[in-house]
Amino acid sequence: MHRFYCDCGQEIFLESTICVNCRRPVAYFPIRNTMVTLEQKDGDWCVAGEEVSVQWCTHRLQYEVCNSVLHHQEDSTYCVICRLNRTVPNLNNPRNLTRWAKLEEAKRRLLFGLLALGLPLEVPVDGGIYRLGFDFLEDKRTNPSVPDEFITTGHQQGIITVNVLEADDVQRVWQREQSGERYRTLLGHLRHEVGHFYFELLATDRTKFQALFGAETQDYDDALRAYYLHGAKPDWEQHYISAYASVHPKEDWAECFAHYLHMLDTLQTAAARDLIEPFSGGESAQQLLQIWDALSVTLNELNRSLGMPDAYPFVVNAEVANKLEYIHQAIQG
Repeated sequence: MHRFYCDCGQEIFLESTICVNCRRPVAYFPIRNTMVTLEQKDGDWCVAGEEVSVQWCTHRLQYEVCNSVLHHQEDSTYCVICRLNRTVPNLNNPRNLTRWAKLEEAKRRLLFGLLALGLPLEVPVDGGIYRLGFDFLEDKRTNPSVPDEFITTGHQQGIITVNVLEADDVQRVWQREQSGERYRTLLGHLRHEVGHFYFELLATDRTKFQALFGAETQDYDDALRAYYLHGAKPDWEQHYISAYASVHPKEDWAECFAHYLHMLDTLQTAAARDLIEPFSGGESAQQLLQIWDALSVTLNELNRSLGMPDAYPFVVNAEVANKLEYIHQAIQG
């Protein structure tokens, strides 16, 4: 994540809505993929110091779950990020507004990273087009009037579904413990599922893919049933980044894709804050992993110093490093 500043020089953040120093409104401007300071001219909002008229996203005006603005020429009242929503939580439940705000915050950080990498929000699949979209859904645990007993986070034909309960910290931690997971966050869910979305676009060298991940054509439902019946493969830590990655080659891909985004975003943040040397963007995945290895250990030690769990409770083994190199080259290409 880059560092952002208000026009007055005060640091602002991707989640900011107002500068704490000069009190001027600030906003995320998706078409530029950056934060901007705003000012009013003749009753209209503009980017400060520019003749660029903007308007607030409707979700910011109505619900304060978004902090984006649109260029006045955009043919919508919703920002690029909010236009990706297909279903939002039922706001008749007041707790869902808080959940939705957390979901949007994670989605904004996801999209910032994707746009920075130049990844498209539409991908060609089998002669058609999958458009990235989001369904934030409830099941009977939070809304007895819906038909579904349980909504599972997942991806299908471009649509990423997230159970709104994942935005409840207590519920998410409980689910993490029940599943024996080392890490479970909203951003992690989104980065994993968007990996499935980009599979057809990026995993084009299937011969190399299968050599690294295995045959993606093996039956997915059978693999999933075997995982939940027998658990992860006993030696999974020698070959995979997580236990769940051992389910199926496509899950291995999605887990590695998420970890690649975790690594890249954190390294960029650390470089922007002078914790590590800046990098050019032309580094190989192996070079980035060398830096990441040292930084992630430091992050974990900092967390332990505060009595908190490891920030990155994973080990990148040699096979995972090769998988991350494949993803790195696919994105760079």
